[in-house]
Amino acid sequence: MKTLLGRRTRVLAATTATAGMVLLAACTSTDDGGSGSTTAAGGVELVKAGQLTTCTHLPYPPFQSEIDGKVQGFDVALIDLVADDLGVKQQILDTPFENFKTGAFLNSGECDLAAAGMTITDERKKNVDFSDPYFNATQAVLVDKDSGVTSLADVKSENVKLGAQAQTTGEDYVKGQGFDPVSFESSDAVLNGLRTGQVKAVVIDYPVVQGWLKDKANADAFTVAEQIDTGEEYGFTVKKGNTALQKAVNKALADAKADGTYKKLYEQWIGPYDESAASPAAS
Repeated sequence: MKTLLGRRTRVLAATTATAGMVLLAACTSTDDGGSGSTTAAGGVELVKAGQLTTCTHLPYPPFQSEIDGKVQGFDVALIDLVADDLGVKQQILDTPFENFKTGAFLNSGECDLAAAGMTITDERKKNVDFSDPYFNATQAVLVDKDSGVTSLADVKSENVKLGAQAQTTGEDYVKGQGFDPVSFESSDAVLNGLRTGQVKAVVIDYPVVQGWLKDKANADAFTVAEQIDTGEEYGFTVKKGNTALQKAVNKALADAKADGTYKKLYEQWIGPYDESAASPAAS
């Protein structure tokens, strides 16, 4: 999704099923000079004992969203694998999307890593270190079935009102194509804009659209007019220079792809497995 990496401007607290519970530390040392840092398996320093703290931005299904009171999704499941390898539990903080560009919450020690369906870009690499890519993403043009739109070119030629999620690569892409899209704060707001007629077409990451169309009401009302391959790859981010955690994330991803766990999680959260979606190349 994004040329960017940002989505909103609010801070909310959201965690996995362990939220509010006292987490048992599976660490090899205690806090460091009162900083709260601990050393987990493999010498990985964590900001809080007994947990891998993940910054995300909700909702962004199927990668992370709250389902039945618990934050779940493809990203969540993959980072759970990292936490398992470290002998700790994952805890999630819902933070403004803007901070993913700057790495602010990583630098301030509030989170160990960030996972939010984030596209790897050179601009972002200036502020954070990325894991190996774990997902190849395309953009989708989703339209009202009554719009008569069959492509992004139609959106322009027919002067159809277009929407996109703020500060995402989808928004950046259409702006680069000469559009002035209606900017929505979240993916939920994008869908609501389409439902209420504020816009007749939207551009957003295709996996998000796949998740929306699993709902019969959405499938009856909307259709994918076009998929746009922008060459985007998603990666998880860590604080610049945190090579120990970066290596732990890469190992968990490689192991999951090798033993079939990645495929299983992909089919659970995304849909029919597309091997090309799991890029083997390092970022």
